[in-house]
Amino acid sequence: MDAGELVREYLLLGLRLDRLHPGLVDSYTGDRALRRAVADEPRPHPATLAERAALLRRELPGTDLAPDRKRFLDAHLTAVECTARKLAGVRVPFVEEVRAYFQVDVRPGDEDAYRRAHALLDEALPGGGSLGERLADHRAADEIPSRRLKGAVHALSSALRDLVRDRFALPPEEVVEYEIVGDKPWSGFNYYLGGFRSRVAINADLGHRMSNLPHLVAHESYPGHHTEHCRKEVGLVGKRGHLEQGIFLINTPQCLMAEGMAELGLHAVVGPGWGRWTAAILRDLGLRMDGDQAERVEAAVAGLLTVRQDAALMLHDRRASQDDVVAYLRRWLLVPERRARHMVRFLADPLWRAYTTTYVEGAKLVRAWLDLRPATETLPERYLRLLDEPMVPATLRRDLRDAVPWLPLDAG
Repeated sequence: MDAGELVREYLLLGLRLDRLHPGLVDSYTGDRALRRAVADEPRPHPATLAERAALLRRELPGTDLAPDRKRFLDAHLTAVECTARKLAGVRVPFVEEVRAYFQVDVRPGDEDAYRRAHALLDEALPGGGSLGERLADHRAADEIPSRRLKGAVHALSSALRDLVRDRFALPPEEVVEYEIVGDKPWSGFNYYLGGFRSRVAINADLGHRMSNLPHLVAHESYPGHHTEHCRKEVGLVGKRGHLEQGIFLINTPQCLMAEGMAELGLHAVVGPGWGRWTAAILRDLGLRMDGDQAERVEAAVAGLLTVRQDAALMLHDRRASQDDVVAYLRRWLLVPERRARHMVRFLADPLWRAYTTTYVEGAKLVRAWLDLRPATETLPERYLRLLDEPMVPATLRRDLRDAVPWLPLDAG
């Protein structure tokens, strides 16, 4: 099988899986004739697709594809095979499922680390009442009135777009359109439409906060998902012919890389001082926030990053009840029951049940890789590599091991 045929078969695999479970293809900007052909085919059997993925993996080493493309396709064919096997009724243990999808091994977090995070929160939120009550009061004061949400989104998006355009070239015709929605299991979602256009949906049900909104807009748009899609469409697909990048599949290593870099988006383009930066933008809309305190609070909350992954392990690996998982989330994240149950709804969704790992392990891995950059490389230059290169989690771990051989990193 030659390289072009193998890549075409990979694209067909993804499109066929999406027929069995709509939503697995997050975006597709490749040959429309392929999509039409798949739509006209008989409904495929998932076991046949799993066998096809395994066959393509065996054929892959014999192609003349460059090593980075082989690594990318091998990792993604592994993930696709696991998805197809599950759709065929094969029971895959949760930890093995996560490993096959994202090239990471997951384990419970450290509750002592969570206690330290609570201590930092206690310092950042002085006053009477329990820590949970003080955090709830802080978040209530930080909440954006629903009538102001769309304006705040547009103001932050415009400011972030200016920064991203200054650091990373973007196609002049790129555009993001925002819509406010409700009744979704996520806080925001980027629908990349191709042609350098995205539609970003913001879930108003969650009560967005001034200190959270810049992270969300950076994550979904600038320099997160929209920026990544645009640059890969121009570079990897358009200039280098990596047609496999024309499809973005849920529950693949692509997701961990994309969510990890999106989670670090505000860090990459604004960095320390983002609280005051946000406060200055929102002040023009009549919204007031303490930027310095917002940064202290969010830095403390970052120590609770793995709590949501713990909850996924409880639910799917230890078979805990949803009520027990809700109680765990409320204890450590200090969130109200309504918010905790919304999180569990996401964790329980068959398509998204493993996806929390992309945010947790993705952010940890990408931050470590960004922080261990050579002295000759700036943070934006390092981040640009993530946007432009066909990396997988194993690539970042290899770079980290080369830089710090004793660093403990999960095997993938």
